[in-house]
Amino acid sequence: MGKIFSPKRIFKFFFLFLSLTLFLFDQKDHSFFRFVPISSSEDFFLEPKDGLKPETEFLIVEASNLKPSFPPALFSQKVFAEMTENASPRKREVIEYEVKKGETIASLAQKFGISQETILWANDLKPNASLKEGEKLIILPVSGLFHLVEKGETLEKIAKKYQASEEEIIAFNELESPTDILPGDLLIIPNGKMPKETPKPEQKLPRQASSFSSYFICPISPPCTLTQGLHWYNAVDLSHGRCGEPIFAPAMGVVQKAKMGGWNGGAGNYITILHPDGVVTMYAHLQTIFVKPGEKVSQGQTIGLMGTTGNSTGCHLHFEVRGAKNPFAR
Repeated sequence: MGKIFSPKRIFKFFFLFLSLTLFLFDQKDHSFFRFVPISSSEDFFLEPKDGLKPETEFLIVEASNLKPSFPPALFSQKVFAEMTENASPRKREVIEYEVKKGETIASLAQKFGISQETILWANDLKPNASLKEGEKLIILPVSGLFHLVEKGETLEKIAKKYQASEEEIIAFNELESPTDILPGDLLIIPNGKMPKETPKPEQKLPRQASSFSSYFICPISPPCTLTQGLHWYNAVDLSHGRCGEPIFAPAMGVVQKAKMGGWNGGAGNYITILHPDGVVTMYAHLQTIFVKPGEKVSQGQTIGLMGTTGNSTGCHLHFEVRGAKNPFAR
């Protein structure tokens, strides 16, 4: 009995009891646990405080003491979501919005936090235009306009044309440098102004542009199944509902961009190809890419595999045509 209740053992048990008591009841220092009765009896259990989900580990020190070890930062899912919301890449996306009953250009501008002119320019509307329920509008993520880069244009020239800042264009479009633009690229011009003396060809979807259907083949295997009709930007969705299927070049051309990884404005992994006569096609949401920038491709060559990367809810190909009518639009 003397060995069991020796002064040394009594001291160790007393120190352990005191340490746990201070840890569990130190509410003023924001301890992570509280006692909660589970019945009318004297039983209790430990429960995390609301909004906190600690992953506390207890480290044994010399087989006698318990030392709480906390992760460097603790956030509830709700708090973490609120912290990251403002940094969401989706805020850089262009969206198609279906007009609801009673909505106007002014109310939509207020709703999306952009200028009325931005909506007018993007949809080729007149200032006094009235909206109809069910009508679809292009909504830019920021006040300004969009521009389809043409051969020979520079970023300096584009910024000057729209009275915009080169630095803002580079930052918003996540360009590596002022030279990181190619013909067929779509640029958002933050705070840009439409030149009064110039018509608005860049702002209107090229639905009536010249057709290249005579030499475009379907970029997916037969049957060429359309799953979504014409949408931003002059694009259709094609799919058999299966990821991993081959994607083909619809015509000969040169690969301009082949980007793996990242959100990329919602496109996920994507490829752009420059075809004869300056037409550019884009292939988005790919699973894998088999080509690289500068590579020449032939009609029917496999350039990648169908996927669901970026802003995608299922396996499909987002197929865009810039500078011509999309031959697969219905």
